[in-house]
Amino acid sequence: MKIILATRNKGKIAELRRILAGFDIVGLEEFPEIEDVVETGVTFEENALLKAVAVAQGSGLPAVADDSGLCVDVLNGMPGVFSARWAGRHGADEANIDLLLAQVGDVPDALLTAHFACTAALALPTGETRAVEGTLPGRLIRERRGSHGFGYDPIFVPDGGSRTAAELSPEEKDAISHRGRAFRALDPIVRELLVTRA
Repeated sequence: MKIILATRNKGKIAELRRILAGFDIVGLEEFPEIEDVVETGVTFEENALLKAVAVAQGSGLPAVADDSGLCVDVLNGMPGVFSARWAGRHGADEANIDLLLAQVGDVPDALLTAHFACTAALALPTGETRAVEGTLPGRLIRERRGSHGFGYDPIFVPDGGSRTAAELSPEEKDAISHRGRAFRALDPIVRELLVTRA
């Protein structure tokens, strides 16, 4: 059975193929007529559902989407849904890190707790939806370390570890990541709705 992952990111597609084994996972590159969905929601769940529903309706196939970000406790959970554009421009990773570190510059290290959050959503062409969340708790550090990953990975150390998310191998990160946890939580739901009911 074919499922569309509402992204053009090849890394996310490969990750979901590993998790939802047995399904034909394709990305939006196979559906050029479906436009990118503007993330107007104020929660991860709203944005994930917006994308999944739009793609399911536009394609007539089941669709999966996710939205994720970094939530810093002393900033009341921000940058949150604004993580990718915290410094004003989408995907400006270095500028986002610089701004975030400046905002917590006077905060004691012991209070730099944070977590990555991801909501993964499934939408069926019938209009039925489901959404689940995965989180990765940890803390911020003030100096970038590591060359893997993206976004805030170089300044985030997962709980129980000493290396940043950017110092972990892709396999190590997949095993604990917020996105991996959300997609793995979605797996039994996908199987129930698409296999058991079929």
